[in-house]
Amino acid sequence: MNWETLSNEDQLEQIKQASFQTPQVIFKHSTRCSISSTALNRLERADMPEGIDFYYLDLIQYRPLSAKVAAIFQLQHESPQVLLIKDGICIYDESHMAIAMDEIVEHAFTH
Repeated sequence: MNWETLSNEDQLEQIKQASFQTPQVIFKHSTRCSISSTALNRLERADMPEGIDFYYLDLIQYRPLSAKVAAIFQLQHESPQVLLIKDGICIYDESHMAIAMDEIVEHAFTH
């Protein structure tokens, strides 16, 4: 996987704007959680699809930014959590062991 690190609020507006052209994925990861590590590993083992931008948010290091993501996209915070942003809104989110690349891809290109 080729993750872009999500580390500041300015990137959130960039993600929203870019989502009108290219689906954007944010993976919220807790480095202290084994379930989160398993979900990250599953994503990294999958083939990285073309035409989607992937962002990695370290929840421990950037906790206030994680809260901002939840507020902007009107979601309850979960960890781990994946968000799919298209046309400026979150059209799909999932958490824990339900995080799967095939679901992300399906929603990115069919909705």
